[in-house]
Amino acid sequence: MSSVIAQLAPEEVLIHEFATLCLANMSAEYTSKVQIYEHGGLEPLIRLLASPDPDVKKNSIECIYNLAQDFQCRAMLQELNAIPSILDLLKSEYPIIQLLALKTLGVITNDKEARAMLRDNQGVDHLIKVLETKELNDLHTEALSVMANCLEDMDTLVLIQQTGILKKLLSFAENSTIPDIQKNAAKAITKAAYDPEIRKLFHEQEVEKCLVALLGSENDGTKIAACQAISVMCENSGSKEFFNNQGIPQLIQLLKSDSEEVREAAALALANLTTCNTANVIAAAEADGIDPLINILSSNRDGAIANAATVLANMAMQEPLRVKMQNHDVMHALLGPLCSANTVVQSKAALMVATTACDVEARTELRNSGGLEPLVELLCSKNDEVRRHASWAVMVCANDELMAVELFRLGALDILEEINLSVSRKNKFSEAAYNKLLNNYLSLKYSLTGYLSSSNIINDGFYDYGRINPGTKLLPLKDLCLQEPSDLRAVLLVNSKSSDVSPPASMEDKSSDIGYGRSISSSSSLRRVSKEKTNYPFSTRSGSPTEDKLEPTSGRNTAVSKSTTKEKGSRKGRGKKEEEKVKEEEEVAAAPKLTGEGSPDKEWYPPSDLDFCVYVDEVTKSIFPITNIEEQIEALAKYVAEKMGGKVSKEKLHDFGWELHISELKFQLKSNVVPIGQIKKGIFYHRALLFKALADKIGIGCSLVRGEYGRAWNEVKLMNESRKGLIGALPPLEVYVVDLMFHPGRLMKLRSKEADLYRYL
Repeated sequence: MSSVIAQLAPEEVLIHEFATLCLANMSAEYTSKVQIYEHGGLEPLIRLLASPDPDVKKNSIECIYNLAQDFQCRAMLQELNAIPSILDLLKSEYPIIQLLALKTLGVITNDKEARAMLRDNQGVDHLIKVLETKELNDLHTEALSVMANCLEDMDTLVLIQQTGILKKLLSFAENSTIPDIQKNAAKAITKAAYDPEIRKLFHEQEVEKCLVALLGSENDGTKIAACQAISVMCENSGSKEFFNNQGIPQLIQLLKSDSEEVREAAALALANLTTCNTANVIAAAEADGIDPLINILSSNRDGAIANAATVLANMAMQEPLRVKMQNHDVMHALLGPLCSANTVVQSKAALMVATTACDVEARTELRNSGGLEPLVELLCSKNDEVRRHASWAVMVCANDELMAVELFRLGALDILEEINLSVSRKNKFSEAAYNKLLNNYLSLKYSLTGYLSSSNIINDGFYDYGRINPGTKLLPLKDLCLQEPSDLRAVLLVNSKSSDVSPPASMEDKSSDIGYGRSISSSSSLRRVSKEKTNYPFSTRSGSPTEDKLEPTSGRNTAVSKSTTKEKGSRKGRGKKEEEKVKEEEEVAAAPKLTGEGSPDKEWYPPSDLDFCVYVDEVTKSIFPITNIEEQIEALAKYVAEKMGGKVSKEKLHDFGWELHISELKFQLKSNVVPIGQIKKGIFYHRALLFKALADKIGIGCSLVRGEYGRAWNEVKLMNESRKGLIGALPPLEVYVVDLMFHPGRLMKLRSKEADLYRYL
């Protein structure tokens, strides 16, 4: 190697030609590159760039180009001031020499110092001359590549802008008929626009117009490059606004392209344009972008799916657009992305569920499409973002009880509980999703935690199964109703909805006609709200204006519907023949079997509880109008105690006989599920549940707490006026336990002696 390099020293042109040819061929191999560099071959090669012989120039620049691929050689070229000599080669009359010179400049200008040297040696002017010469159009692509590197240097860019060269470049790129030139121009803009200052300067020079024009190119590569440039440029707020009027309609059209790559690039640009920009979201929707975006969710390219999901998630933030998306069957289209193996797609799909499943119809569609199963599986992902977005989606989906029950059945609660035990895996969404699942599946929450707060409103269909251990599955109410009665604890059911086939009034007829498996339809809502009760005075130890108390119009106050009253009246007037009655009883008895077998014609409903309906009607009429909260609580406590067997002294508690009464009910109902209204002899946990259910109906804020050995109690927060502080300040709230057994209506301060005697054995 050293002997070959030594031949570069003599003045013989012929020797130079063959020596440089030898080095050019050898420099293609890595080991030879190292040897040429170590033996000082760069300096004579640079000197020979000024040789009068074109072959020597060609061989020398080719060798330098090969050597410049190595970082150390590029640094040495700068030290040896090679750039002026290389720039002189652009004036050569031989295209191959010019091409090799441009390629070499394209490599060495990747370094910042080399770009500065190029600027100082008027390199931009040389490049512009090449670009302005139509006869050199075969060199324009490489010249643009060098210019792209120059655009990354802020000083060079300012120089280009001040001298008007940038406008020439943009016009050249826009009007060129050569696809590669347009593509490289867009790539040059993309590369430089990552710098915020350069983006700002580009925006001032209206680069956006050039990019929009390039979107109309017939070449797919140019379209892709333009989309990528737009996705970077829209990081500038001014550019984002520009593309609102021009660019978004063209991008929507590109979503319908036959090329998967073009669709992916267009979706990427739209994803960045619509992020945190409502105007662009609306513009994309008005350009009929929803349908093609949903179609892309079934694409074969993960990048396209992720980008489209991002745009749709941005759109879903606007309720009218969310509704429009649901009309395009978007929830069904999400099934594929949710099942993807790509973590980016999984994350974006889960995010899209979180933004679109905001109403019951969307959640129902997602469940019917089979989307809940893969969503729950994403909770187990090892990727933090996937797990976070999946938790968010589960939190949104758990907004109603039916979905919460289904998510629990799929194991979401257990997974979230496991995640929240891990310091590294848990996140705020996982904790919120866990709480939301419990708060919208109160039957499970009460069984697991033994506590319902005043904000946990008991609705129809709530059932108290009793305490269960973590990890134990709570059976759905339907399954419990279809089970045969056993010696297990009775399941207490709260249901104020009436059935279309209501049982007769007497207990004997009730027990013979009730079939928990048969289909019944709910009547019109039993809830009735009084608008008169909005404010109330405070008395000594009077109720505080808590959230629950100040919202009597929330729908908790209920009464028996008129339809129910009419049904009862009409039934009384109907005299049935004995054989018709027997036939009806046989049909009712057969109905549970049909439902249990999964008859598609029958929809299952919880057992009705006419007694509880009457309770709701009575407390709404008699207790709800009371303006003093303490008097309300006392009246409701006495009412509950009266319906559950009256006052029971502590000494006679063991003779109360409630166990036999419950067993008789289970036998008569042929089920372990007992509606709360049918219990006429109840102890602590029966009465506490009934008090909570009725209190929620009329807007009295109270909590339900489960104790040990059949104990349960209600806690209320009341204001103690005797402890008023400064003028204008509200008195502090104190917690009281409501006595429903020994002295119904008595309020005992929490942790007082009498309260502890009531709560514990």
